[in-house]
Amino acid sequence: MFTGLITALGTVENIAPRGERRRARIVYAAPADEMTVGASIACSGPCLTVAACGAAAGKTWFEVDLGAETLARTTARHWRAGTRLNLERSLRTGDELGGHIVTGHIDGVAKILGIDAFDGMKRFAIEAPPHLCRFIAVKGSVSLDGTSLTVNEVKADRFSILLIPHTLAATTWDERRVGDEVNLEVDLMARYAARLLELD
Repeated sequence: MFTGLITALGTVENIAPRGERRRARIVYAAPADEMTVGASIACSGPCLTVAACGAAAGKTWFEVDLGAETLARTTARHWRAGTRLNLERSLRTGDELGGHIVTGHIDGVAKILGIDAFDGMKRFAIEAPPHLCRFIAVKGSVSLDGTSLTVNEVKADRFSILLIPHTLAATTWDERRVGDEVNLEVDLMARYAARLLELD
């Protein structure tokens, strides 16, 4: 379980094929003892399990396996050496829930249609997969590339989000361009509410 509040930025060091899966090594600046084998970490959205970890050249590294499902349903299929990622460790008992409840289970891939920069902020126009639109509401929460964000406007299969300077500086969002794909996880409560309505 996560909050969608990014705690570090990582960089893919290399990708190695392992049959139908891939093994990715990710490096980031943090004490080595903060990472353990078996830990869950959200990497730009998807919840992945640390398969190996260590330290080298003053940086911590960890490795995750990308299975066929993850590669098919997320932007992890586009990861290359140098790809930057938003990282968040899973919640611990007593941690502050400052964003919203995020599972790290990606519902689909959305696409950036437009970017409007002003006053140090950026407004992004996003196109969502049609089957996920009913879960996205004005003032509701959404997780994009692992970042907890508030929906500003919704029109059919498109919605907008506004990122403040801090979020742009602390995440990979300032690097995003029109046409980029992002991992989308809809709000957990919206998903369950829709399911309950289906059962009535």
